[in-house]
Amino acid sequence: MSVALLWVVSPNTEVFNFFGILDSSRFALGNRSSIRAKLGRKQKWKSCSLTTDVKYSSVGSSGLGSETKFPVLSSMVANPVGEIAVSSEQKVYDVVLKQAALVKKQLKSNGDLDVKPDIVLPGNLSLLSDAYDRCGEVCAEYAKTFYLGTLLMTPERRRAIWAIYVWCRRTDELVDGPNASHITPTALDRWESRLEDLFQGRPFDMLDAALSDTVNKFPVDIQPFKDMIEGMRMDLRKSIYQNFDELYLYCYYVAGTVGLMSVPVMGISPESQATTENVYNAALALGIANQLTNILRDVGEDARRGRIYLPQDELEQAGLSDSDIYAGKVTDKWRSFMKNQIKRARMFFDEAEKGVTELSEASRWPVWASLLLYRQILDEIEANDYNNFTRRAYVSKAKKLLALPISYTKSLIRPSRTSSYSTRAQKTDSLTSKV
Repeated sequence: MSVALLWVVSPNTEVFNFFGILDSSRFALGNRSSIRAKLGRKQKWKSCSLTTDVKYSSVGSSGLGSETKFPVLSSMVANPVGEIAVSSEQKVYDVVLKQAALVKKQLKSNGDLDVKPDIVLPGNLSLLSDAYDRCGEVCAEYAKTFYLGTLLMTPERRRAIWAIYVWCRRTDELVDGPNASHITPTALDRWESRLEDLFQGRPFDMLDAALSDTVNKFPVDIQPFKDMIEGMRMDLRKSIYQNFDELYLYCYYVAGTVGLMSVPVMGISPESQATTENVYNAALALGIANQLTNILRDVGEDARRGRIYLPQDELEQAGLSDSDIYAGKVTDKWRSFMKNQIKRARMFFDEAEKGVTELSEASRWPVWASLLLYRQILDEIEANDYNNFTRRAYVSKAKKLLALPISYTKSLIRPSRTSSYSTRAQKTDSLTSKV
């Protein structure tokens, strides 16, 4: 997952202290509304930055139609003992409904997703400002194009997005960073406890304080954050995915959650005729598209780490196996398989595009920039003749620069006076029939 993280310690035991997993000390803060009052005197923070890659997720079915050999998953499936089990799609959709309901409640009470007023008290505003500034620096370093887009957002929304970005990166580094071997399920449990504390206005460190302030200002729910941590748990115990339903849930956990975290901050345009639920669905679709794209880009890299994020049943239907992945040889079977995988990812991008215009005008540019750049990674995989074993698909600096004015122009398009969204059932049918 390409999120950002500040590294402040050396390996081994100290990694846990950085994340606050072993050290019981923390900022002594009260409730969230009093964060600024209790941050205390300015402290010095030593840090250096780390990178890793991001993987994202969304809503929908397998995205592959009946003319292919890939199965289309229904919302309800039967387990081996004959009981009805809920599919991953339905589980995620239930979360979407909850998040949309929270924002609807906010809209009804305030008329807009306005932030709560700052509580400016002596001695604390400077430290909190420094925390947000550091989050912005990390975002600028590791997500340059996205960062430039955030500069058009209002200061409050911009800083909040930076804070969310940094928390996601720190979380991802727990299992994908250079010290991942030291992370245990217990460590993730402690990281989740720390999350609960910051939502209660008790942040552990400077960067937690920025996010704690953010969730106090915006109607951001804790569930997507907890779900992302659950995705990290999956990475510790699972390296193979039997079908797209399993992969879909993983994609939601590690990346689709980012969309649910971000929509309340980015805001929905007052001109939008789309339902809040549909805007969330589109944000989720962008997450799935990005995550699937990263999975396809990183096949070789993940295989060298003993992980295969490709549906086993679809590999088998294509005449491929894990041994083919580890061998890393591009064959006609592999090209055919990859064409179908890329087609599905593009369909999720198509679904995501419908929702970007529904966001508040100042928030559209960074989302369009991210969408267009990630979509081009799929083009680069094709240009590399589907060799994602030894060649890494990347978008050149020139193409990134070109994407900025294009995404800015798209961000100026106003929402349609009539909603372009169909019902969830119609949307699922569309995703499965286009292929």
